[in-house]
Amino acid sequence: MAASLEEDHDPDRVAGFLMRCLFTMFAEDVELLPPRSFTELLERCRGTLDAVPKILDSLWATMDAGGFDAALMEDVRAFNGSLFEDHDALPVSEAQLELLIKAAEADWSDVEPAIFGTLLERALDPRERHKLGAHFTPRAYVERLVVPTVIEPLREEWDAAQAAATKREADGDDEAAREEIVAFHRRLCDVRVLDPACGSGNFLYVTLEHLKRLEAEVLSVLEDYGGQQALDMEGGYRVSPEQLRGLEVNPRAAQIADVVLWIGYLQWHFRTHGDADRLDPPLLDDIDNIQTRDAVLAYDSKEPRTDEDGDPVTMWDRRSYKEDPTTGERVPDESAQVPVYDYENPEPAAWPEADFIVGNPPFIGAKDMRDALGDSYTEAVRDAYLYKVRKSADFVMFWWYKAAKAVRGKLDGWDGATECFGLITTNSVRQTFNRKVMEKQIKGSPPVSLVFAIPDHPWVASADGSDVRIAMTAGAVTDQPGTLQTVTREEQSSGVHWDVELDEQTGNILPDLTIGPNLTSTEALEANDDLANRGVCLFGKGFEVSPERARKLGLGEVDGLEKHIRHYRNGRDLTQESRDQMVIDLFGLEKNEVRERFPAVYQHVKEYVKPERDENNREWRRKHWWLFGEPNPKLRDMLSGLNRFISTPETAKHRFFQFLDTEILPDNALVNIALDDAHYLGVLSSRIHKVWALAAGGTLEDRPRYFKTQCFDPFPFPAATESQKATIRDLGAQLDAHRNERLDAHDDLTMTALYNVLKKERRAPNQDAPQGARGDLNAPGRTIHEQGLVGVIKELHDELDAVVADAYGWDAGRPDETILQRLVDLNAERRAEEEKGYVRYVRPDRAIAREEVVLGWVPSTRRPRRRRCRPRWTWT
Repeated sequence: MAASLEEDHDPDRVAGFLMRCLFTMFAEDVELLPPRSFTELLERCRGTLDAVPKILDSLWATMDAGGFDAALMEDVRAFNGSLFEDHDALPVSEAQLELLIKAAEADWSDVEPAIFGTLLERALDPRERHKLGAHFTPRAYVERLVVPTVIEPLREEWDAAQAAATKREADGDDEAAREEIVAFHRRLCDVRVLDPACGSGNFLYVTLEHLKRLEAEVLSVLEDYGGQQALDMEGGYRVSPEQLRGLEVNPRAAQIADVVLWIGYLQWHFRTHGDADRLDPPLLDDIDNIQTRDAVLAYDSKEPRTDEDGDPVTMWDRRSYKEDPTTGERVPDESAQVPVYDYENPEPAAWPEADFIVGNPPFIGAKDMRDALGDSYTEAVRDAYLYKVRKSADFVMFWWYKAAKAVRGKLDGWDGATECFGLITTNSVRQTFNRKVMEKQIKGSPPVSLVFAIPDHPWVASADGSDVRIAMTAGAVTDQPGTLQTVTREEQSSGVHWDVELDEQTGNILPDLTIGPNLTSTEALEANDDLANRGVCLFGKGFEVSPERARKLGLGEVDGLEKHIRHYRNGRDLTQESRDQMVIDLFGLEKNEVRERFPAVYQHVKEYVKPERDENNREWRRKHWWLFGEPNPKLRDMLSGLNRFISTPETAKHRFFQFLDTEILPDNALVNIALDDAHYLGVLSSRIHKVWALAAGGTLEDRPRYFKTQCFDPFPFPAATESQKATIRDLGAQLDAHRNERLDAHDDLTMTALYNVLKKERRAPNQDAPQGARGDLNAPGRTIHEQGLVGVIKELHDELDAVVADAYGWDAGRPDETILQRLVDLNAERRAEEEKGYVRYVRPDRAIAREEVVLGWVPSTRRPRRRRCRPRWTWT
């Protein structure tokens, strides 16, 4: 119906018309209008199409104000509300009228509001209609956050009220006992719940339904007190949509959210009482509880940006798609352009005061904000929250920051504090830059405590079919321990939804959403300073060339070019089959110098890199188009003088470390450690470091991530003896050599494949099976086992685990939690040593190179945590 009407009318006008039709269908099915009155009215319009818009306009005007409607020949009570304030009706064709009649014949009384808003929003939005068959958020997922955030705290109050009433009754004061129940009911009817990213109202509706369930319990208890009738829905106190508040930037979604709440509320009343007699007019209060505005950004004005000629600057709206005539696939519609704006005086947006905050803000990563929201908006938001939310944080963290400030009673414009907040985010909330936002609020005064969390939960698949993993966090200012739930089993039930089983434990939930050793309390060690860094970031696909192309550009013939066309590796090259790519690296050369010395290279870069760089937002990258966008001079300095270095993929299914020659230039998907000693490769490859890295790093979907600031910088290496170092060095060298030899011998063998099989073998029950005949492996797995000699890899790792544990002075088989706690304690010990001036430098030569040596003493580079009256020095 929407699609057909949009051929002749504006989509927003169509959406308003159809929402009024739909609610009128619902109204007759729950007897707010006479049963079938609207359906029969439409049927009578057959053959008199010109009368349809006049009849519907008149009906909706009557529903807005109340009174006698000539078309229905019935008195109609006042509905009011914003829905019928505009009673515009569209003309329809015979076919469209039949579609309306068909829709009206359905029973709308049992529509499910928890998903209805999402489906209606997509149906009425041409840009979202392609998602009609895609996912919606299951009610169970919404309840999983709403219940601990809003309902459980209220139930604790309800339990306390009943206990107080019981005591009063036992003392013989029935009136005081009844007043305890009445007081809680009034409290329940005054609760305000805010969803600051409410969309089409699913979270608000589920919250409303649970509040109504709790109210029903209260009224049931109240009936048990003699001489007191249950509080009626007619007048007086009642839980209603007025208590649910929302912020939504999309006007259509905001209007749908309002309709969804009232439909849910009226459904509850109809099912409870069976009629509409107890409802006072107006049936739909115009309460403006769903506000259409930005939830994170406020500004004085939004001015259209113009170019040098004064013409408006536009960009693709990032929502409109069209069908590619060749492939038939949906592709961006470049004709759908929207203006680019500049925001004057941006500042954090104000929120309505609320007792509870719950919602599901947009899933937009920090790296994707410019693409999804536009450069100017992204810059305005980050400027508005400067020093409050890191620029490297995901978009959702602006909501998390404001919600945490609200429970701390420190949100600007609020007189009181929110009791609890709960937000759904992607599971990247545990990653370093997002976690820093949480840590600041958790360490604030008063501190926020995480009262509930699920760190990694399957979500419905995204529009492009990719899996999305989410986290749930709820925070309050309280001393009570939190509840941490972890998924122990997940199984796809229907479509893209997952049935999950959850394990539960209580305790102090840490910012990385774990219960146990507090890794967030660790700090970087000066001993590890300046040793780890990510690789270069090209910002120009044209820099990459094949070896054949490199030779055509003069590699091997032009003098000096070997320093500027180098082997290049990214994370996939290490985890899967290497692409054997090379990269043009012109670091240290001016543009004219490149043109004079390497004209073929100059022309290649100008033709294949410059056009892309001309569109870059940063002026430096546009002007220096022949250089990498991030050439990383610090990494180059760190690796100078070494023949090899240790590298690991930032994101990988398995955490492994390997040596790379310094002739290879790593990209920014690799974390590179400026150490050439196999002793350190052995320590990093041990179980102790892997346990640490897995806990300290974040995850991307289901793949662990390795951040140098969290995983390497604070990691305390063992104080090994020279004998222990020699053993670890030998095993580390054997491990690296064995894997390289196996990978070189079999082109289709990969590091991921080796460790997939190794992981299966460690879990296998028949550990005594002969090598190459493992019954727990399928045929491909057995092939990998034989080609990679995975049994040797396992043995080398086992020996490394034992000798590294011995170097720490620990038993090899200690539980993960014990290992983590000991490493946290050891980090604190090492920091205390460094405060006193004793630094166990991993590479003393780097420390000497950084600082001036005075009489054999090296000044410490670590910033002291408190003021000192004397300089600190370290003997080396």
